[in-house]
Amino acid sequence: MSGAVTVDELVVEFALVRLDHPGLDLEEIAAMVVRRFGPEQALEFASRNLAARDELRGGAFETAVEYVLRTVLTLRDDPGDL
Repeated sequence: MSGAVTVDELVVEFALVRLDHPGLDLEEIAAMVVRRFGPEQALEFASRNLAARDELRGGAFETAVEYVLRTVLTLRDDPGDL
């Protein structure tokens, strides 16, 4: 994929991966999503996480996975937050 990924696209991709791999936990699904989008988008996700949290809590890949997971869980719990 090229260009910035929207939150809607991210959620759809997460849902599709979850349907394909129902036995995985949410963090493993988020990691698969980050891998599918590729290294450039992983850096974008990591930078979004940095902007939201004002800190990095690991490497770029781990931070990107955290962003994906936090985004999906936030939307699940309160869609008005994003």
